Amino acid sequence: MSRAGYMINRAKNWLSARLPKMPERDEMARNKYLAPIAHRFGRSELWRFNRRSVPRGVALGLFAGFIIPLGQIFLAAFLALPARANVPTAALITFVTNPFTLPFWLVVANKVGQFTLKIDPTTMGNAKAALEQGWWAEFGWWLQTAGVTAFGFVVLSVVTAAIGYLLTSFLWRFVVARRWSRRPAARKVLPAAE
Repeated sequence: MSRAGYMINRAKNWLSARLPKMPERDEMARNKYLAPIAHRFGRSELWRFNRRSVPRGVALGLFAGFIIPLGQIFLAAFLALPARANVPTAALITFVTNPFTLPFWLVVANKVGQFTLKIDPTTMGNAKAALEQGWWAEFGWWLQTAGVTAFGFVVLSVVTAAIGYLLTSFLWRFVVARRWSRRPAARKVLPAAE
């Protein structure tokens, strides 16, 4: 093995030891929080990768990842049950929002919320003047920022789920069509010349 191959293998091993692992069927069935519905996670249709379940899993994972910051994997898994979505995909996609990317998504959600609600300081009128006095000034600023950001997360969850579903469906069909076009054509038997 060359030196470059050795270094690549070491990097893969190091990275795989630190990345979160996909939940397995047995782990989900043994989880104490999922005990009341653990038997439902054993269904094989929730673990298959096909053209219907994977886009659903992507959409639910994005929705759950943006709608709540904690417990999003459990929410995605619970939503995957009635939607018959792929559970591992839904759980993995929720990592789009993680502690490292959360500051970025907070800023994006705030900007999306401001753009959607069109909130600016002049539209608040007398309420703004009342909120600028005393400790209400800080609380009012926090309340306005938190509300706009929360609304931005709701918008992000719905929009990214829809876009994720459409992109995954398109990509799935594109990849399958490309594989079918690369298959060797069936050999035609030509009739003997007379």
